[in-house]
Amino acid sequence: MKLIGLVDCDNFYASCERVFRPDLRKVPIVVLSNNDGCVIARSKEAKNMGIKMGVPWFQVKQSYLAKGGKVFSSNFALYGDLSKRIMHILGSMVKNIEIYSIDEAFLDLQHIQKTHQAHEFAIHCRKTIHQWVGIPVRIGIAPTKTLAKIASHIAKRETKTGVVCLNKRDIILNTLKNIPVNEVWGIGRQLSSHLNKAKVVSAYDLATVNMRFIRKRFSIVLERTVRELRGEQCLEIQGFSNPKKQIIVSRSFRNRIDNLEVLKPLISNFAVRAGEKLRHEGQKCSQVSVFLSTSPFNKKLKHRGIYNMNFPNPTNDTRDILTGVKTILKKNFKPGYPYAKAGVLLSRFSSESIAQISLFEETNTLKQNHALMKYIDSINQYQTQVYFTAQHHSNLSPMKLSMKSPRYTTNWYELPSVN
Repeated sequence: MKLIGLVDCDNFYASCERVFRPDLRKVPIVVLSNNDGCVIARSKEAKNMGIKMGVPWFQVKQSYLAKGGKVFSSNFALYGDLSKRIMHILGSMVKNIEIYSIDEAFLDLQHIQKTHQAHEFAIHCRKTIHQWVGIPVRIGIAPTKTLAKIASHIAKRETKTGVVCLNKRDIILNTLKNIPVNEVWGIGRQLSSHLNKAKVVSAYDLATVNMRFIRKRFSIVLERTVRELRGEQCLEIQGFSNPKKQIIVSRSFRNRIDNLEVLKPLISNFAVRAGEKLRHEGQKCSQVSVFLSTSPFNKKLKHRGIYNMNFPNPTNDTRDILTGVKTILKKNFKPGYPYAKAGVLLSRFSSESIAQISLFEETNTLKQNHALMKYIDSINQYQTQVYFTAQHHSNLSPMKLSMKSPRYTTNWYELPSVN
């Protein structure tokens, strides 16, 4: 029987904050969204205090801090780097890995045939990640992705080893009886409601439902889920992610902006970041867009607009993107309107390996421009040192991140110091 493993990091953002702060090992931790608005991550201790996901910070701030809880602004540079380290370890242990999210990955365990071997492999995997990176993980193992998700969910709440293997039919069916259908991977709130009306309440009910009924009343996607619950592998490990069709870089501002000269460098920052992402994807874009929005709560001065510009030839040169952004921002901006959010969107992609040039362009010039962008990206990979003149100053931020921890692993000037 071919097995699939799902590695899921425990309370990932909160665990990242603890890697270099062992004094916070048993302390409640919450991580806030951009502008320190809402709670987006909680440690187990914070969950036990009743802190809900997505709750506005100002609503729980006073009582939470009074009970000794710690709070951090989001530090995505740190979280992203630790995630890369974990995925690199996992990639060295198996032949095929699918990175599902920043804190989850599916593993192809085709080299493992017996249950005890799979369990031993998972234990070794957990210990290695904890020793090398410092992040606790749980691992679910099963014949399909959907069942591996369920196994991982059980490992989170019912076992001290952090590993659960579901590979025998009778064990799988008994397990599914205790799983509500809304906790099955891919079953959303609306679909769950329709299934409940059809008396499909548990994952077991879904696994044993008549397939003709599913085909008639629902979609092929749900049919695949049913087959996966029955142990039939319908979803393969995808070692390579599909190329993106759009790239968006946007932010909500901590203070409203009604001045074009103040807004320009911030939008330029978004354009530069979008260009970096585009080159990382190995693609070029033929269209750039800028969108602006006032607060939805501002009824008097309300404006939401998006303007596009098409490039004569596909490009991933940041200078081209900045030129386009500068041109269309003037058309989109309305003086006197207090803008709360803005962003840059790149679309209409093509592979950077395909060079489409005009009659008067030189191939050598394109190669030199491409090499220049790649060189700047390599310099800025860990510590930004090269800026475009249109950008915002590095020591200023349009966002409120007043409780951000150091970027311990990606910034030379923020390395942890030992007393």
